[in-house]
Amino acid sequence: MREKIRIASGQGFWGDQLDAPVRQVEDGPIDYLMLDYLAEVTMSIMQKQRARDPSAGYARDFVPLMRQILPRCVERGIHVTANAGGVNVEGCAEAVRQVARELGLAGKFRIGIVTGDDMMERLDDLLSRGHELRNMDTDEPLSTVRERIQSANAYLGAWPMVEALNGGAQVVITGRATDTGLTLAPLIHEFGWANTDWDRLSAGTIAGHIIECGAQASGGNCQYQWRNVPDLANVGFPIVEAAPDGTFIVTKHEGTGGWVNVPSVKEQLLYEMGDPHEYITPDCVADFTTIRLEEAGPDRVRVFGIKGRPATEFLKVSISYTAGYKAVGTLVYSWPDAYEKAVAADKILRARLDRLGLKFDLVLTEFVGANATHGPLAGEPSPDLAEVQLRIGVRGPDKTAVERFTKEIAPLILTGPPGVTGFAGGRPKVEEIVAYWPALISKTEIKPRVQVIEA
Repeated sequence: MREKIRIASGQGFWGDQLDAPVRQVEDGPIDYLMLDYLAEVTMSIMQKQRARDPSAGYARDFVPLMRQILPRCVERGIHVTANAGGVNVEGCAEAVRQVARELGLAGKFRIGIVTGDDMMERLDDLLSRGHELRNMDTDEPLSTVRERIQSANAYLGAWPMVEALNGGAQVVITGRATDTGLTLAPLIHEFGWANTDWDRLSAGTIAGHIIECGAQASGGNCQYQWRNVPDLANVGFPIVEAAPDGTFIVTKHEGTGGWVNVPSVKEQLLYEMGDPHEYITPDCVADFTTIRLEEAGPDRVRVFGIKGRPATEFLKVSISYTAGYKAVGTLVYSWPDAYEKAVAADKILRARLDRLGLKFDLVLTEFVGANATHGPLAGEPSPDLAEVQLRIGVRGPDKTAVERFTKEIAPLILTGPPGVTGFAGGRPKVEEIVAYWPALISKTEIKPRVQVIEA
């Protein structure tokens, strides 16, 4: 057993900084590279892509990235865990195999493929057997939106990835696995933690939570003394330096920008936090109130004292469904009386929508530059504002009505208040709304599948 391993975060979401994983591999020693690509809505986007092209449905950025880093990873023995597979894990793995062949690396490493999270083809069977998959927020049964569902995926935990690593995989590709599991799996694999070692499993889960959002733990999006965060243009992504007892250091490569300190780690710990006593994952229930942090040197924070409890009998399910249409339009009004002009334009537009008999579930107006961020808490806007952007959006089930709304913004330029300085973005575009439906399902209903293949 090694005394410590270093797990580096390379992506916090699909679309994150493209060269961050390359720099994590090149700028210093690491043992594992963790790449988190998936958010709740991402699965529905990938499902649509695969419907148009059966070879699509995964994070396309992942393949050219592997072309850049595979030679060095193979040379140095760096393992990669990534949920880049989306709804086409096998297709993603095959694309990586093709890259390996082109690089002359065929047969020199193994790829782990973790599937079993995609529930789309099983929904009707599950519903017919009494699994209502009720919305965790509204308690509605899934049957109320069955015909509009676009994707349905259970959150797999770390153990299928552990099985792939134990089977010799150097690159592990999953679909909808938990963000934290991408870090926890290497820790279990390296240190041999038991599936009932709740304190250590919780520590690994919290380590994963700290680095799952990339540079958000190392100075990016950091409220604490944000003006003083050094060299964000060269920000270093975080690294967990973990020990077998479950304690770990959060750090980053030397010579990179940003910072790792207790405040930056605390801010990330609070990200997406509900009850701090019960951070529930498929692998354990972590108690965030037991976390202890201390500075351990420049850009080094020690994390220790973590306690956890047994995992629940359920997995969370991420379901997306079509929920109508929306469009958002903007106009900018200039001084003098910028805010007053924007308010007047909003009233005029709403009156015209009423006259046309257009009905929407919601019409939402924001005055950017005056109170869009803080709403009523912003107080009465100053009459001396140099400019205000009127941003108005509609949402509803009738696509025709939403399309007609998009044609009513431009006329305000000549038929509304004076001082319009820009028709920002042109005519609004009608977009399909993808809504999120969280649910729970018994773990006994989900059977992860693990393959380990030669590259």
